[in-house]
Order: sequence, then structure tokens, then C-alpha cells
Amino acid sequence: MDIAPTHLDLDRAKGLRVVWSDGRESFYPVVHLRRWSPSADARDTRDQLEHDPLAVLPAGGVSSDALRAEDLEMVGNYAVRIVFSDGHRTGLYSWDWLRSIDPARQHDSKGKP
Repeated sequence: MDIAPTHLDLDRAKGLRVVWSDGRESFYPVVHLRRWSPSADARDTRDQLEHDPLAVLPAGGVSSDALRAEDLEMVGNYAVRIVFSDGHRTGLYSWDWLRSIDPARQHDSKGKP
């Protein structure tokens, strides 16, 4: 049996709370969700930082203090898309990806525990 959310609660300013079918509860701050977006450009940024921690990356248009999750859209029965206040909206957060980037778990720059 696959583990899936039984409840999603988005606080646009703070983050996403997920209650999982196995009883576990996770909280993902907005900045954490944006940093760990599964989109291609976010993966490329994480890869670049992994290979060169001193890399100069383009500045985003919104400070982390002002970053908000503007909307959450269901994608079938397997993922959500989060629309951020900086305009980012291309990452599909599958249930497996969300579990792997749970802030309560230690993970590397690719989301692996």
C-alpha cells in the first residue's frame, strides 16, 4: 500500500501541513518547499551548489521573509503543484517527493535521506 496524504492544510505565509495515511504528520515551511522544488531549474540550482558551494546564483525577486505559497493545486491523485509569490509554479510535488524532503528528516542536496 502506498502512503498518501489524508489531509493537506496550506497556511500561505507559513507552510504546508500534511497528515499521512500512516499517521505521520509533516510540516513544510514555504521557504523549504520553494528550495526543494522538484522543478528542473531548482534541481539544476541544487546540483550547481553541490558541485560549487561558492557559486554565484541569480537573486530571486522575493526575499525569503516575503515568500508566500499563493495556491496549491491537486494534480491527479499523486501530487500537488504549489504556486509561489515569486512566480515559481513548475514543480510537481509527488507524495514520494514530499516524504523524501520532510524537514524532520536529514537529507542531502538531492532530497535523499
